[in-house]
Amino acid sequence: MTASVLVPTMTSPLSNVLAFASIPAIAVVVGGIAAAFRTPSPAVRSGVQHVAAGVLFAALATELLPDVVHRRMPWVTLVGFGLGVAAMLLLKSLAGRLEASTGDAAPSALPTSLLLVSAVDIALDGLLIGISFAAGERQGLLITVALTLEVLFLGVATAAAMGGPGARQRIIGTTLAFAGLLLASAGIGAYFLAGVNGVILDAVMSFGVAALLYLVTEELLVEAHEVDETPLLTSMFFVGFLALLLIEMLV
Repeated sequence: MTASVLVPTMTSPLSNVLAFASIPAIAVVVGGIAAAFRTPSPAVRSGVQHVAAGVLFAALATELLPDVVHRRMPWVTLVGFGLGVAAMLLLKSLAGRLEASTGDAAPSALPTSLLLVSAVDIALDGLLIGISFAAGERQGLLITVALTLEVLFLGVATAAAMGGPGARQRIIGTTLAFAGLLLASAGIGAYFLAGVNGVILDAVMSFGVAALLYLVTEELLVEAHEVDETPLLTSMFFVGFLALLLIEMLV
């Protein structure tokens, strides 16, 4: 009985996906508003990033990767994974070019490059939630939990970049737009992938695996290591991993 409450049923998949996607959508707004009033210290941000990385890694190791392996479609997996890596590298290149083009902007200027890249990141996160629910309710729930922490920090980072006098209204408006974008992309992913055949689903899931691996190794952990590492901060990665592992056992 408990599991039927925790995961969406198949009677109304799109509405249930949107209901669960609203959790990370709220998280990005909460993170932005909280940071607009009081920006967390670098150590706190690093701790949250470590936890988020551990949670995402657990979701990959226990749900998405086994699902892809069990389908036994190596060529489809190769294509989907390769496209995922290419997309992430393209996003990184775009972020670098935008950052270089706005590097000489005034300190009070709106961080356009950061906002654009963050918007793409949010859209991808929403799409991954939709993809996960298309693969299965259990996968969707765990990926939603994992990405909630990631977008919470993204809201904090957005608020910190937009800080300054009179910035609170801009921060609230921006994070609300991010929340809407996440919901829209989650709905798109769930709607168009509902009932697709195994080949398409395997390719899309492989794409999602590559995107999440990039998010863990090249974004969350890289940024988390910008502050001096301590045993406590390092342990937060394993706390996040164990937390999602226990959630999976209990659900």
